[in-house]
Amino acid sequence: MCRFFFPKLQKEPKFVYTVDMDVGKLVCLEPRMWDFISRLEPTVGLIEHFLNEKASGDLISIIHDYRKSIDGQSSIQTGGWNKFATAKKKPRVAVVGSGPSGLFASLVLAELGAEVTLIERGQAVEQRGRDIGALVVRRILQLESNFCFGEGGAGTWSDGKLVTRIGRNSGSVLAVMKTLVHFGAPECILVDGKPHLGTDRLIPLLRNFRQHLQQIGVNIKFGRRVDDLLVKNGSVLGVQVSDSRDRTKLNSERLIYDGVVLAVGHSARDVYHMLLSHGIDFVPKDFAVGLRVEHPQELINSIQYSKLATEVCNGRGKVPVADYKVVKYLDGDKFATASDSEATKRSCYSFCMCPGGQVVLTSTDPTELCINGMSFSRRASRWANSALVVTVSSKDFKAVNFHGPLAGVEFQREFERKAATMGGGNFVVPAQRVTDFLEQRFSGTSLPPSSYRLGVKSANLHELFPAHITEALQHSISMFDKELPGFVSKDGLLHGVETRTSSPIQIPRDIDTYESLSLKGLYPVGEGAGYAGGIVSAAVDGMCAGFSLAKNLELCEGDLLSVLGKTHTTGFVKY
Repeated sequence: MCRFFFPKLQKEPKFVYTVDMDVGKLVCLEPRMWDFISRLEPTVGLIEHFLNEKASGDLISIIHDYRKSIDGQSSIQTGGWNKFATAKKKPRVAVVGSGPSGLFASLVLAELGAEVTLIERGQAVEQRGRDIGALVVRRILQLESNFCFGEGGAGTWSDGKLVTRIGRNSGSVLAVMKTLVHFGAPECILVDGKPHLGTDRLIPLLRNFRQHLQQIGVNIKFGRRVDDLLVKNGSVLGVQVSDSRDRTKLNSERLIYDGVVLAVGHSARDVYHMLLSHGIDFVPKDFAVGLRVEHPQELINSIQYSKLATEVCNGRGKVPVADYKVVKYLDGDKFATASDSEATKRSCYSFCMCPGGQVVLTSTDPTELCINGMSFSRRASRWANSALVVTVSSKDFKAVNFHGPLAGVEFQREFERKAATMGGGNFVVPAQRVTDFLEQRFSGTSLPPSSYRLGVKSANLHELFPAHITEALQHSISMFDKELPGFVSKDGLLHGVETRTSSPIQIPRDIDTYESLSLKGLYPVGEGAGYAGGIVSAAVDGMCAGFSLAKNLELCEGDLLSVLGKTHTTGFVKY
């Protein structure tokens, strides 16, 4: 069995299973299967098939098996795997950022014999948890240790979703998932149709991950910010770092490395500016902005399950806590308004839906306000929340006079600052009933309860964005109510603002080596570089970049990717 899940809006309760089968072996073992196959009725659908044999085991086991196989080959004497095993000096690699991409890049490189330094501007999960507690209780924002920065990245204090769109049964994804199990994730994530961990499970998992990295020689530097790259003749020689609590950067140090893996998240805006100073090319990337809606979880259970809603029981029942995923494509020709004179095709969709969760603050600057959702493993909160976002592009940035490679970043900041002003400061979030947002009227002082712990303030969120974005949201929310009757409700509360759905830029790199096209020795990976969108895809990207850098450093012969299979090794055949 590969996957199972519990579909919503069904006439009768049933689980749906996805199985992995080898038809040839099955027929050999049971010849009577031919009779069964001959009686199958033709239907329209897709079969997922794999071009390469899938790797088994977690990443650590796979690398260890690879080492054993290489050690047994005579070709090892000509170079390859253990070139540095007998040398006095191992290649030195800096990995900047301890999110999923940074952690998995560090794991691969260290297991293959590199001397790895993992540099993280934030704190380890223990101290990070205390800093987040101070933010939620006393409104003290630590600029370098918060919901965005710190061990595990922004996904640590989120829902811990492990769903991915990059081929969830591919060898690379399975290697990541099994590695998470190795470090403490429950085995059910390997078969759940919508696997998630929750913050409470991620924290001990990350602690185990850290301890393993330290055991294999990784030097982890928490509370150290990379302020600059050391560059000579178009190549990176190392990094300049300082204490992240010291804003003066006076006590910085220069560290020399053979390669630098840049695995920062998309909130590290200072890093973007630093890269621009070195002439690194950026490609503007579309992303999405919007609001976060919250409903009572009982309402979402009722919409999705009808009579079965009573079986949820706060995450301990026979059926899982209900979630939803909605999307509306707005054709530019059919959906053109006076405020959006040039016809633009847009998508409006739910993002990072957190059943049984809460709305949290993800600001990294006290003058800005942005939010996200998070859940614990049981998803037992009274509320369900999700971002409702609209795609935006460079045309939208230019419309508000933002130009250049970081126009998307300035576009985000514009509305984060506006949301902070509408909330009145002190991290209070502007909010509006869903019904009032559609009718463009002030909600008054009486708002539905919110899970956001720093307070909400009634505001005209329909005045937050340019009119064409607001109208796209309003139109889509009305359409969502047809798919989920009851979604437009007086109990539904919109919170502002959601802007950091993905990176606003992409750093061009070589498709095979993962090396920056602008600067040799720099390997941009993960969400901040514009190559991932979630825990699993970021981990896969960091893992693959680690293999490629290891090959470039002659730590391996390049067979590992063929063992794992690249991200898109699966294919689909119509039947």
